[in-house]
Amino acid sequence: MKAKFALIALTCATVALTTQNSMAQDPASGFNPQNPWTVELETGPAWFKRNNVRIPNDIGTRFDMLNLTDNGPDPFLRLYATYEFNERHALRLNIAPLEASGNGVLPNPVRFQDTDFAAGADTRGRYKFNNYRLTYRWMFHRSDTWHLGLGGALLVRDAEIALRQGNLQDSDDDLGVVPLLHLYGAYHLTPRTSVIAEFEGAAAPQGRAIDLNLKVQHHITPDWHVYAGYRTLEGGADNDSLYTFAWVHYATFGVGIRF
Repeated sequence: MKAKFALIALTCATVALTTQNSMAQDPASGFNPQNPWTVELETGPAWFKRNNVRIPNDIGTRFDMLNLTDNGPDPFLRLYATYEFNERHALRLNIAPLEASGNGVLPNPVRFQDTDFAAGADTRGRYKFNNYRLTYRWMFHRSDTWHLGLGGALLVRDAEIALRQGNLQDSDDDLGVVPLLHLYGAYHLTPRTSVIAEFEGAAAPQGRAIDLNLKVQHHITPDWHVYAGYRTLEGGADNDSLYTFAWVHYATFGVGIRF
């Protein structure tokens, strides 16, 4: 009986030591050649801080879309799939739908596209900015304490703004591709817990796109992790055809698995 208890204790100690060593050698966001894929699902509430529109930009009327859609909070979902080729190079696909709709009144008459909408009448507004991103990351520095990376992303935007007032309705949709700069930094508080900051963005005279994310991530096991944090998304366009700028805040909660 004593030998059996000793064997069980030795087995438990070996497993615990192996797990601890594995986590110490492979920090929270480290590379595992046996499990190169990571899938994450992110959710939480999102608030609009700003959503201003003028379409067309030359003869249209600038109005605040939040008078119709409100500023939230509204739930959101994001999906990430990352493939690590090795310790230095990775590709990530990000699917990030964003939509807000609601009813309200326009405080002033609005000319939107080819339609004139009256002030004070019940009006339905819809704002959609679904974006799909493919990101390449080069991890140029890796240590037990810090992971630092940079790269680039291609953002495909599927956007639409629509107004409806009684029998009147009009909309503007846009499908385009935008290149973004990608920056990544992770500070490992422990082998299981990290503080992670990410930035993707670009700016030009015709507009900008900024996606900034800060989160605390904890590994429950070497393969499963959870995280919580804050994200801000800001950007828009100011060109000959349209003016539209939005700013959104997110409280983020996510779960991920490596396989």
